[in-house]
Amino acid sequence: MNVAIVGCGLIGLKRAGALGVHKLVATADLNLRRAQELAAKFPGAIAVPSVEAALGLKEVDLVIVATTHDQLAPITLAALQAGKHVLVEKPGARSADEFAPVVELSRRLGLVVKVGFNHRFHPALQRARQYVDDGAVGPLMFIRGRYGHGGRVGYDKEWRANPQLSGGGELIDQGIHLIDLSRWFLGEFTSVEGFAHTYFWDMPVDDNAFMTLRTHAGHTAFLQVSCSEWKNLFSLEIYGRTGKLQIDGLGGSYGVERLSYYKMSPAMGPPETTIHEYPMGDKSWQLEIEDLADAIAVGRAPSGSAEDCLAALRVVEKIYQRKSA
Repeated sequence: MNVAIVGCGLIGLKRAGALGVHKLVATADLNLRRAQELAAKFPGAIAVPSVEAALGLKEVDLVIVATTHDQLAPITLAALQAGKHVLVEKPGARSADEFAPVVELSRRLGLVVKVGFNHRFHPALQRARQYVDDGAVGPLMFIRGRYGHGGRVGYDKEWRANPQLSGGGELIDQGIHLIDLSRWFLGEFTSVEGFAHTYFWDMPVDDNAFMTLRTHAGHTAFLQVSCSEWKNLFSLEIYGRTGKLQIDGLGGSYGVERLSYYKMSPAMGPPETTIHEYPMGDKSWQLEIEDLADAIAVGRAPSGSAEDCLAALRVVEKIYQRKSA
């Protein structure tokens, strides 16, 4: 695929570096110099002065949207109208209502929209999914998940602390990843309970959120996200009737990525334990783009589709509605 990247900050740079066999042909950013700096790293790529210029390039097959949250949905809609497939960074939009037109237009035009739920492609989570699909932990019962970071000096002055730009705080930022992963394993949530609050940072968006999500069958996800974690943390525990899966770490500052498989003995007691460690670099971004390329080629929905994003945003929205009430 020929790719244009809109938004040339840290995430745009990471996306460009993960394209693999696909070719970056154009970059666009409100800061033209930043677009030029990214394009200069990739032979043949050009920096263009506007989003419209990038979308007007006939050779572009895929647009990657890596902007602030307020621009994600408008640029995605414009890319679809220009006949392009899209990879848009999470959370896709500031609200479910803002993202719903993306789902409708992509369906109507027959174009693929994938949302940046790259956590699905981390090796520990891919292996956990295989364990579940193979029946190794039996029917699932519930999930317990925690995800958080400690922010940085001035975090409450960054764009993520501005609700007009971000749509919310930690819940819509890291929380949407935990919601998506929980849906991926347990299915649709028909009951949403939760609470988002600002405990530490001096900002008008939440820095912690707590959720209890249940499916129609009663499968439950009990989740917390935080940007007052101080020591970066990722932990997801998946409980089945005959075993348990525990994913800890995501690499880097979150610690070595590790999957622990606990197989229950018929006599119960201490389980048989298998540990998988993944100390290599994070390849989830490359795997995600390959999944998208395959989805486009064969006409299927990608893993982490627009519909997946809309469902996760509806969960976020219900919790934010309780906060405002």
